[in-house]
Amino acid sequence: MTTMFGKFCRFLRIEHDEVLRDMAEKLGVSSSYLSAVENGKRVIPPSWRDKIIGLYSLTSDEVDELDEVIYKSQQEMKISINLNRFSDTDRDELMAFARRYDKLDENTKTSLKELFGKKGD
Repeated sequence: MTTMFGKFCRFLRIEHDEVLRDMAEKLGVSSSYLSAVENGKRVIPPSWRDKIIGLYSLTSDEVDELDEVIYKSQQEMKISINLNRFSDTDRDELMAFARRYDKLDENTKTSLKELFGKKGD
């Protein structure tokens, strides 16, 4: 799944009539490494911010957007779970739970932590 940073980079490539390989060469990395960063499998190197600003002559609005997508992309976390061992119903319920976890109240979260063996703070 492409991160917001990856989408921003793709937009830049489209605007500058480039492919992933072109941007990777400009950043001094392989295409596969750039792709891994865009997909959240690798962290965004801190030096890329300034490189991208300079390479693509970003406007102040674009710099603000770049800063925002870097920040938001660093907040994303990917978890790999083999769901094949679960029934279709269980898989659907697990995914629904994961999507809605942030809407649970603190008492419910504490109860879940206790249920799964992790004591609250």
